[in-house]
Amino acid sequence: MDLDRTHAVLVGAGPGLGAGIARRFAREGFALTLVARSAATLEPLAAELRASGARVDTVPADVADPAGLATALAPVVAARPAVVVHNVGLVVADDLLVDPPAHFAHALAVDVVGAVAVAQLFTPAMRAAGEGTFLVTGGGPALHPDPAHASLTLGKAALRNAVAVLHEQLAADGVHAAGVTVVGVIEPGTPLDPDRIAETYWELHTEPRGAWSVDRVVDGS
Repeated sequence: MDLDRTHAVLVGAGPGLGAGIARRFAREGFALTLVARSAATLEPLAAELRASGARVDTVPADVADPAGLATALAPVVAARPAVVVHNVGLVVADDLLVDPPAHFAHALAVDVVGAVAVAQLFTPAMRAAGEGTFLVTGGGPALHPDPAHASLTLGKAALRNAVAVLHEQLAADGVHAAGVTVVGVIEPGTPLDPDRIAETYWELHTEPRGAWSVDRVVDGS
């Protein structure tokens, strides 16, 4: 059964990079399913995209709750989207020697296990179809550990390796799994403008098979 090649799912659809990615795929005529923990986060972006003529659905769901996530996304999985972007990260100031282990367990559930859960939901249909794109937003602490953001450092390092494993597992079946490692603070009007970074996601989606990237580093310095 074929995928819907004009349907993209964005998990972690917020007002920053998520919005930039959504706008980029909408310009190419994609229908979008936006996923975030809160409907209040989703609706302003959905309204903006609909005003531009895009077809948009929204699904409130929490990636840290795999069972609830699977239930909420079941109709979207059944629609067999060709593109899934996981753009989630828990950005908080914390300290490995101060904050409780439960805090880090939750952060890893959001940053890493959530991405694995999303991959497990959507990539089986991609593998069966022999095509598809699964993209993940990484972060600079994976390359440059930051003691002031310990959980983000742990999560993005683990996530980068998870993407490498997914790439290895899925490429033979025609599915492109790749990461975008954003080094620096995302802010409009800077080298890390969300719309500028979003171009990298489109480039990864359209890369020819045989020349697929595993990870693209976008550095704002």
